[in-house]
Amino acid sequence: MSDRVKEAVAAAWSEEWGRVVAAVIGLTGDWDLAEECAQDAFERALERWPRDGVPRRPGAWLTTTARNRALDRLRRAATEAEKLRQAARLAPPQPSGQPEPTAVAAEADAGAVRDDRLRLIFTCCHPALSLPAQVALTLRSLTGLSTAEIARAFLVPEKTMSQRLTRAKNKMRHAAIPFRVPSGEMLPRRTAAVLAVLYLLFNAGYAPGAAGPDQRRVTAEAIRLARLLVRLMPDEPEAAGLLALMLLHDARADARTDRAGDLVPLEEQDRSRWDRDFIAEGVAVLDGALAVHRPGPYQVQAAVAACHAEAADPRRTDWPQIALLYGELARMAPGPVVELNRAVAVAMAEGPAKGLALVEALAESGALAGYHLLPATRAELLRRLGDVPRAAAAYREARDLAPTEAERRFLERRLAETGGDGTGPAGPAGRHA
Repeated sequence: MSDRVKEAVAAAWSEEWGRVVAAVIGLTGDWDLAEECAQDAFERALERWPRDGVPRRPGAWLTTTARNRALDRLRRAATEAEKLRQAARLAPPQPSGQPEPTAVAAEADAGAVRDDRLRLIFTCCHPALSLPAQVALTLRSLTGLSTAEIARAFLVPEKTMSQRLTRAKNKMRHAAIPFRVPSGEMLPRRTAAVLAVLYLLFNAGYAPGAAGPDQRRVTAEAIRLARLLVRLMPDEPEAAGLLALMLLHDARADARTDRAGDLVPLEEQDRSRWDRDFIAEGVAVLDGALAVHRPGPYQVQAAVAACHAEAADPRRTDWPQIALLYGELARMAPGPVVELNRAVAVAMAEGPAKGLALVEALAESGALAGYHLLPATRAELLRRLGDVPRAAAAYREARDLAPTEAERRFLERRLAETGGDGTGPAGPAGRHA
């Protein structure tokens, strides 16, 4: 098989898997059958394309092949069932002129969005499913990631992920969840769920220490799906905001760890390693959304990321603007994590004492109990203020709560540094890395 054919099949898998699966689900309503027929179509491509050449429209070829395979499977099953019924005299033969038993897909609602992949995204994010099930089903159906790959990305056993997917598909089938984009007042609520799932996918690969190939692939797939959503819903500004946010964060991915895999704080990162193409695209996408729409939470978060990305030197970061943006985000989407990030920005803009007062108030509220970034941020601010003993205690608390080995190593290094005079280059350990 030539390299050109191998590359064509690999590219088609990345770009067309979700489209093929969605088309077969739309035809049959059977999620497992759709995945099996999509797999069959790609296997047939590996057999046919080296001999016949890569088709001009690989996606159309794969979709047609998968649909035909699904129809063949359904026809055979229907024929066998009919023969059994006749043999047992349970029912008369099917009258001529009736639709074939393959016509199980619901007709599209008038005015419904026609792209099968968009319907698939919204169907995967149906509120009848739990959030973990929505995430797993979105990845499995739209990206072609294997169950083992998804399980590794989310740090759960493969058996657990397989059971999660099976339960989700069974619920889709038994609850007769329609394969469609909701209409009317249901659309905004479902759109918010779709955006939340895509951002959760992205964060699974972007989390500190998540540098393995499966995690990075999840991040890339999240960005690809966000691009798709923006193309399919050009009038949804928060979809553009989410895409911009992902691009601006991912632009820093290669600089977030050193060669040993240890975390590098934002202010210490080699900014020459940041992806300038992603930054330019993210800023352009954000500017386009902000120019014509009132900003939403994802756009505000993207604006924060843009402030960091556009600073050629950490000392030129516009921290007062970031503090204002987090204040706006707290108004739109109030929550303790947002307040913690605002405290970081206030500390950088107005001094560590101001930020520490906000952090102490959060600690007293108990809203972030068990969240390692609260004591980590407190430790950094105490260190800046010269209170080494209390900073060391906070570092130990954060280290013991840290969820990943990379974060534990980072906090262990910071703790070791407090054995000196308490000064150093570190800044607050917020979510900006």
